[in-house]
Amino acid sequence: MSKEKLNIRFGVLVGMIVLAAASRFISPFNFSPIGAIALFGAAYFSRKIWALIIPLAALWVSSLILDNVIYAEFYDGFQWFSNPMVYLGFGLMTLLGFGMLKKINVGTVLGSAVAGTAVFFLATNFGSWLEMPFLYSRDFAGLTAAYAAGLPFLKNTLLGNVVYAGLLFGAFEWMKSSYPLLERRTLRGKDAEAQRAL
Repeated sequence: MSKEKLNIRFGVLVGMIVLAAASRFISPFNFSPIGAIALFGAAYFSRKIWALIIPLAALWVSSLILDNVIYAEFYDGFQWFSNPMVYLGFGLMTLLGFGMLKKINVGTVLGSAVAGTAVFFLATNFGSWLEMPFLYSRDFAGLTAAYAAGLPFLKNTLLGNVVYAGLLFGAFEWMKSSYPLLERRTLRGKDAEAQRAL
């Protein structure tokens, strides 16, 4: 596989992540592609650094627009990082994807989407407990209350992760079967160096 073909694969992956992130502007509340983007990047980028940076950049840029244009009335001033724990949860989901998505099939994709939802829920609601002492007491009862407050949002988060993961993984696997140049192969020599770069 030539470097040009590797660049095509890389470009398709980036394009799919950007499109998925852009769908945040029309998605119902909490029905989001965030988890699926993290898992998708972890599964398909040859280099782990790209699996972290590109999906994270897509999340950050889409959040900038959402927080400062669509939801601006809820914030005081410009928001660079409105919820740091979302980024922590996102990173943890990416790490989970590295472990669970060594092989791509319906079971591993569904399992990682469900497990990722749990990880994201635990991280973000723990963050709510830390960041909102005026709402939650600094004890186990307060932590329990923070998790209980997050439960109504859990269903849409899970559905979003499962549906978007199905769309992203399904679309890319279909494209690979139709366009073999998107398939990643074990290479040698200069082609291997090009693959490692992507």
